[in-house]
Amino acid sequence: MEFLDSLLDRSWLIWIAAALVLGVLEITAIDLVFAMLAGGALAGALADALGLGFVGQVLVSAAVAGLLIATIRPVLLRRLKMPPSGTTNAPALVGRPALVLSDVTVRGGLVKLVGETWSARTTTAGQTFAAGDDVVVTAIDGATAVVGPLHPGPAPGAPHATEGES
Repeated sequence: MEFLDSLLDRSWLIWIAAALVLGVLEITAIDLVFAMLAGGALAGALADALGLGFVGQVLVSAAVAGLLIATIRPVLLRRLKMPPSGTTNAPALVGRPALVLSDVTVRGGLVKLVGETWSARTTTAGQTFAAGDDVVVTAIDGATAVVGPLHPGPAPGAPHATEGES
């Protein structure tokens, strides 16, 4: 009985140990339930520091854990599972217009893309863009922008319709 009384005299230590164990369990689960329970355990330790008896500490711990699970956990879960707000890095450049600085062929060239000079190449052999042309980035291949016509027109060599023809 003396051991139990000694343990209850240091119940704050039990609450802190419980919070640590629950924190370690949360690391493995990543569901935020154990984190909320750890918050309740810390509230139990605070209740002990305020002089509440063991039953009061358990009630405070349960109430705080329940409140955290009902209010904070759903918000945090939505935040964790939220998709990125925007595309960044290379994928963000696809679809952007660029200005040809030096002739661009399938072998290479230079374009100005988002204020920076990029090496570039065309998507198909035989396609060439002259300096001053506006193009669109269709892909990023390493450090090279793959470009195509900004406004796709008729295919090269395709017959053009003239007035009066149908």
